[in-house]
Amino acid sequence: MSELVQITRQNEIAVLRLDRPAKRNALNEGAIRQLEQFFGDVPTGVKVVVIHGAGDHFCAGLDLTELSPDNSAIDTIRYSMLWYRAFERIQFGSVPVVAVMQGAVIGGGLELACTAHIRVAERSAFYSLPEAQRGIFVGGGASVRLPRLIGMSRMSDMLLTGRTYDAAEGQHIGISQYIVPEGQGLDKGLELAQKVAANAELTNFAVMHALPRIADASYETGFLTEALMSAITKAAPEAKAGIRAFLNRKGKVDQPA
Repeated sequence: MSELVQITRQNEIAVLRLDRPAKRNALNEGAIRQLEQFFGDVPTGVKVVVIHGAGDHFCAGLDLTELSPDNSAIDTIRYSMLWYRAFERIQFGSVPVVAVMQGAVIGGGLELACTAHIRVAERSAFYSLPEAQRGIFVGGGASVRLPRLIGMSRMSDMLLTGRTYDAAEGQHIGISQYIVPEGQGLDKGLELAQKVAANAELTNFAVMHALPRIADASYETGFLTEALMSAITKAAPEAKAGIRAFLNRKGKVDQPA
């Protein structure tokens, strides 16, 4: 990886830092391709990834120098497809992802944050979608992911009026699950990542891949999928050991699973 995305390792946790602070960590094609590469082949032994931004901001969205008035419609579609591939690998990849947000979380930065499974906001975080004020529409997946978090009407308002939500408002409407004082986001993200890493990998996989699809399914399909995932996870060695340990603590006879 180049200097656009810095990667460090803390045992079972990989920490990815967007490293363009002079650009408020705006995403260019190189950074998107690096994210796609990393999440397409997560290193062996990594169980959770934490994404954060260098400096005072998480990510100010698309680097506007990437735009050209000479781009054709098909050029723009192909560029969106690159973002879709990279972000799909984050949301539906092999390991859960925690996003730590501070300062600007706008445009493509908010689209990136929406791919994470857990989002931690520092009190400096603020959220907006400025695309409509520039005469364009979102192109990195926001119209698919963000309404599932905050509702379509709120996203419509953000686009039509340029409305900005601060960290507390974002927590209230569902953008973040945790809010912490300034400067404490990464520590909180790592704390949560350690808890996630302690789970059975099959359970984490079920939460990442089955849960969102169950939420989008009919009742009948959802119940069937849940029952199948419950059976599969319970049959795993980690679950058998956990159930046996629980029963032993309760003083019940330990029966072979």
